[in-house]
Amino acid sequence: MTHPHEILDAPTPAWRTGDVAMLEEMANQFMANEVAPHYERFEKQEIVDREVWEKAGETGLLCASMPEEYGGAGGTYAHEAVIAEAIGHQGVDGFGLALHNSIVAPYILHYGSEEQKKNWLPRMASGELIGAIAMTEPGAGSDLQGVKASAVKDGNHYKINGSKTFITNGQHANLIVVVTKTDPSKGAKGTSLIVVETDEVANDGGGFERGRNLDKIGYKANDTSELFFNDVRVPTANLLGTEEGKGFGQLMEQLPQERLLIANQAICCIERALMLTIDYVKERKAFGQRVIDFQNTQFKLAELKTDATVARVFVDSCVSEHLEGRLDATKASMAKYWLTDLQCKVMDECVQLFGGYGYMNEYPIARMFRDARVQRIYGGTNEIMKLLIARSL
Repeated sequence: MTHPHEILDAPTPAWRTGDVAMLEEMANQFMANEVAPHYERFEKQEIVDREVWEKAGETGLLCASMPEEYGGAGGTYAHEAVIAEAIGHQGVDGFGLALHNSIVAPYILHYGSEEQKKNWLPRMASGELIGAIAMTEPGAGSDLQGVKASAVKDGNHYKINGSKTFITNGQHANLIVVVTKTDPSKGAKGTSLIVVETDEVANDGGGFERGRNLDKIGYKANDTSELFFNDVRVPTANLLGTEEGKGFGQLMEQLPQERLLIANQAICCIERALMLTIDYVKERKAFGQRVIDFQNTQFKLAELKTDATVARVFVDSCVSEHLEGRLDATKASMAKYWLTDLQCKVMDECVQLFGGYGYMNEYPIARMFRDARVQRIYGGTNEIMKLLIARSL
């Protein structure tokens, strides 16, 4: 079978250096050997076994971009991008490793104290700690200024109250970056990020509770949860940053990487969908000829390959800019919205070319069709992305 990368006529970007390519091969092998064979079971149980996380840590796939002094591999976002793409290329999209690596760990690296980094990052790199970030609430999604969860000082502790929902890795996570209001009267300027280590909380009066593992349309293998905080006590030393009220700015600084990650996830799924569909229409026969021999099939796949090649070049360009520190919020929003819209379009067209079999869960394209839809929602809805882009006009 063709490798998904080979489907498109896109040049190899400069950032995909020798060591990045080696890591990509290793990540693909890990996903193919350690995750894919068990993925149907993970889908049914709606969570990936914790042992898989620990094996990923042993293999060097956790916190690849974190400095070696904190247990990471000393890489860059390029290394995280190819790990995320290996997850998509091998069809194990519900494994929440990319969020742990590229979204949660960077908050600690960029805003944590030396003590915090030495305490948490090595354990995240080993898989002892699985990370989550608790932004969304029942009444606040893309509008992060509307967060209601509160953190009130109580001596040398904060007492956190509130509820969060749609939290990726929510059942497994034992290190959670919680978006709170330390001063609700200041709006966005009263927002702070506080790390909750759930095992420590359990030993200090409790108050933390995981809700149900949410029943989703797609990404079944990913544990996505409600989280409840009822007078949860955490040390004031768990605040990220040197002072309260910096949380909203920290979120805004890190969201471009999150949105680029979603674009990386989209393009690898697009490549895999095209690979699967091209292989299928070359084998499937209708009216005495292969489905690939119908002009309509050729035209549709020609359009999709063109769109996908343009998308791949754009994403690779965004990764290059990000590695150079030049990717701004506007372009990251463009990548997130356009790639995820395209992902949903490609999945829909591919299902159509599979015909009735495309609607059967035993075919990977059916799962990819379901999984794609949320990409246009999380990380900031695509409508919000357009608003952000419009501000640059």
